[in-house]
Amino acid sequence: QVQLVESGGGLVQPGGSLRLSCAASGFTFSSASMNWYRQAPGKERELVAGISGGSISKNYANSVKGRFTISRDNAKNTVYLQMNSLKFEDTAVYYCYVPRFNSWGQGTQVTVSS
Repeated sequence: QVQLVESGGGLVQPGGSLRLSCAASGFTFSSASMNWYRQAPGKERELVAGISGGSISKNYANSVKGRFTISRDNAKNTVYLQMNSLKFEDTAVYYCYVPRFNSWGQGTQVTVSS
């Protein structure tokens, strides 16, 4: 049974940083591409970043390039999203997603506010 559990969200001021974690279980994590999505109130869910199984390939939404970094630790079955220079518009629920199994985590709230 595929399980994804996000953590690390919270309230941060503009310009601040947060690191999200997604702990995965129930599948061979090291061979699976992983994605982070986000959904802001009243908006559609959007892809934020993705990473291949071996971390060779990474991709980012234009809105977060240069500020967010996706990484993974296959020994810990965990994917991370380091978010720096946070902006008001980064406020959203952030979700972990594994495309191979079309499976989502429960999400973690990130709120950027002064």
